[in-house]
Amino acid sequence: MNQQMNQHIIRNPIISGFYPDPSICRVGEDFYLITSSFELYPGIPIFHSKDLANWEQIGYVMTKDNGFHVGATNYRGGVMAPTIRYHKGIFYAINANFADNGNFIVTATNPRGPWSKPHYLPDVPGIDASLYFDDDDKAYIVGTSMIDSPESGKKERGIYLCEFDIEKMKTIGEPKAIWNSALRNAASPEAPHIYKKDGWYYLLISEGGTEHYHAITIARSRDIFGWYEGNPANPVLTHRQFGYYHPIDNVGHADLVELEDGSWYAVALASRIINGQHKNLGRETYIVPVTWERGWPLFSPESGKVDWTYPAPQSLPWTMYPAEIGFDDFDKDTLEMPWSFWGTPYQDFWSLHDSVLELKLLPRPLVRPLKRVRIGRPPEKVYDDNVSLIGRRQRHTSFTIMAKMNFRPVTEHETAGLIVMQACNHMFRVERTISEGKNVIRFVMVTTEIVGSPHMPDVAETTETVMAVKEYDSDTVVIKIVADKQDHSFYFGPDQDNLTCLYKNADGGLINPETINGMVGTLLGMFASSNETESENSACFDWFSYFGSDD
Repeated sequence: MNQQMNQHIIRNPIISGFYPDPSICRVGEDFYLITSSFELYPGIPIFHSKDLANWEQIGYVMTKDNGFHVGATNYRGGVMAPTIRYHKGIFYAINANFADNGNFIVTATNPRGPWSKPHYLPDVPGIDASLYFDDDDKAYIVGTSMIDSPESGKKERGIYLCEFDIEKMKTIGEPKAIWNSALRNAASPEAPHIYKKDGWYYLLISEGGTEHYHAITIARSRDIFGWYEGNPANPVLTHRQFGYYHPIDNVGHADLVELEDGSWYAVALASRIINGQHKNLGRETYIVPVTWERGWPLFSPESGKVDWTYPAPQSLPWTMYPAEIGFDDFDKDTLEMPWSFWGTPYQDFWSLHDSVLELKLLPRPLVRPLKRVRIGRPPEKVYDDNVSLIGRRQRHTSFTIMAKMNFRPVTEHETAGLIVMQACNHMFRVERTISEGKNVIRFVMVTTEIVGSPHMPDVAETTETVMAVKEYDSDTVVIKIVADKQDHSFYFGPDQDNLTCLYKNADGGLINPETINGMVGTLLGMFASSNETESENSACFDWFSYFGSDD
């Protein structure tokens, strides 16, 4: 009984909010995990844990220090599906940057950094490339591309493997097709990883697309170059059989890790559903235990699905870390870890001084026509197209954000305030501006009808609607946004104790429609814009607070 009472619990998601595509490795007693960051800067957040339950963010893999470039296009481009591996004293992160030159590898001897500048890999095709180091120290890259399938005799989407010279950062020989998918003609076979156990090479992939039909499947071969044999029990983990309104959806994109005691776990992405098929939080990082039976892995063996809790591994030391900062008074000379920019901040538009965060008004508006992400076609780098926006991820189903801002607009083009942004042209804004010659506070909703893939829309029609306007003439304003799941209310006033309701009960589902599929998650933050005009003005934020709840 005492042993049961003392059992620690892993609670899912282990990393909440917009932290998708997890990849994990173990080095001795330490676990390291990285996730996608898409168009947010800094790129590829990295986390550390001792017990698989409690995680601390220790930095970012990609920054301006190692040449990281990402543009603010539609929020869904940039970097996605990274893999982290460790071999002989060196950490490797391999990824594709669709805002730069595609596939690359960076290295570090300390996962906290510094990380090397990217070694670009023009001879590595496709997406979702992963590294594997064999027992003889040979390195391989496994990835997703069009392959010549020996089963169908035609070209189809599938998984390839090639040997890799880790010293020269070049492939050795031609990529070879090794598997396509478990389901015949499965959509989007991707996210491959290779492992070795008991003389077998195991190939773990996802298929079905990263939305509702996402699934994790596995195959094996005695020869690393395959052809791989699928597990008769595939898929080994999915939630698509539970229907569209199960509280955990989109399960997929997994990576395995073995503990020192020989037990196994898998991290994977999934989405929490909020009031219907809405995914404000994007895709988050979850964990499940894995056992092995008759040469195949069994994911979450007690239930066969991702559960909210699991007993923590008793072999690992329970290690808690300080909670992520909720209140920031900007009294340091650097931004705290949770803050992100949309796109690499090349222009001189932000600063920390005198315990305030100052945002200059840049001409770039927050809303403009969406652009397609051109996979495999490096775009021209743009350095003078920044958005004056700093935000942090929504990490709970409900939240309250509040900030104190000092700002006086000069023209009707000048705006500054707080934003709830999901998928670029889907947002709520509370902004201070001038309207019809009067100083006002207004609530604006932006939605976009999309035809085609969410990150590559064929047609996108954006509607920007002013939902509420109230006169307000003071330079100082406190803005508060309260979200009870999809129910959003907006307040403003001269201080925290004297707030007026601007708009109540806005439907957050309107900026989180099913059509955008939750590939990315909601960003909560501060912005300033002169909306395609030149301005010398700026907005100063004395503090910002975030409080979240999953009740």
